[in-house]
Amino acid sequence: MKRNIIVILTLLLACGLVACGPGANKRGKMEKETKLRIETSAGNIVVKLYNETPKHRDNFIKLAKEGTYDGTLFHRVIKDFMIQAGDPQSKNAPKGTPLGTGDVGYTIPAEFVYPQYFHKRGALSAARQGDNVNPEKASSGCQFYIVTGKVYTPASLENMQEQINQMRLQSVFNALAQKHLKEIYKMRRAGDQDGLMQLQDELLEQAEQEMAGKPRFEFTPEQAQAYTTVGGTPHLDGEYTVFGEVLEGMDVVDKIQRVKTDRNDRPEENVVINKVSVIED
Repeated sequence: MKRNIIVILTLLLACGLVACGPGANKRGKMEKETKLRIETSAGNIVVKLYNETPKHRDNFIKLAKEGTYDGTLFHRVIKDFMIQAGDPQSKNAPKGTPLGTGDVGYTIPAEFVYPQYFHKRGALSAARQGDNVNPEKASSGCQFYIVTGKVYTPASLENMQEQINQMRLQSVFNALAQKHLKEIYKMRRAGDQDGLMQLQDELLEQAEQEMAGKPRFEFTPEQAQAYTTVGGTPHLDGEYTVFGEVLEGMDVVDKIQRVKTDRNDRPEENVVINKVSVIED
């Protein structure tokens, strides 16, 4: 970690830092989960929406009923990762046209229900812009993705867990270093490497002390079970809102993730969403 920190101090100068059941209603009764059918040119996918993410649930239902998704494409497909759709600009888009920036004029506040809902295989999640322009992690008003992911070994999952904890420590260190930029610049100009190393050690100790008062990140038994059996994308947990999951049609999702794509990850042959409709029981 210490060897990495001195690199971070240098970068500061160069860059300036950069599944559970249905929910209950107010009367304590269990609400029935909404199911929707996504009819695609590759086959049908049935999803359910979580009641614990009501803003995303209601918005998805609204867009489906308005026909917003009808005729749109799965415009970004990455094997062993996810398939993404919902860009209004993808309707009738000529081949080769870069897609993924279209929206409906609004975003949805993040609704993280973590670790109850996570990025296991088949998770339905909201796409969003990056943290640099979207620090609140608000979701796109229309774009979504379905997780395919990959299966992890227990050892690789444990290694990822440790990396996440190191990243959290590094984030705290970055925040502390930001407060000492003038001092860092001064020592850099003077070529005071000993001073930089001493400051680095002091800030790292402060960061470790701050982190000592917080629980370490650990995957839950449910996450570990899912990620080491059916698979998923654990590095997205807590970063993007998971608001539903696939009930039927993962074979269709897999069919889509295997299509040939161009350099922008757009399928060379369009995979079209013909219609999204609410399933009435």
